[in-house]
Amino acid sequence: MGSFSMGHWLIVLAVIVLLFGAKKIPELAKGVGKGIKSFKKEMSDDEQNEQITKTENTAQTNTQANTQANTQANTNSEQKA
Repeated sequence: MGSFSMGHWLIVLAVIVLLFGAKKIPELAKGVGKGIKSFKKEMSDDEQNEQITKTENTAQTNTQANTQANTQANTNSEQKA
């Protein structure tokens, strides 16, 4: 199972040209390029949304902790009075 020689690649290329035609190959390559670009953009958007969600969750947790601390402080000061 070694690597293909240059002759093998030329045969594969000739078969592709026969199957799709010389005009269709650039269109197919353009479509593949657009698909990859779109995929990368969506992955980037997903990562950004995930980071925003983590930041929002951290802020919400901090707010809840502060609220609990303030409630506890108020309870303690009322008990002392």
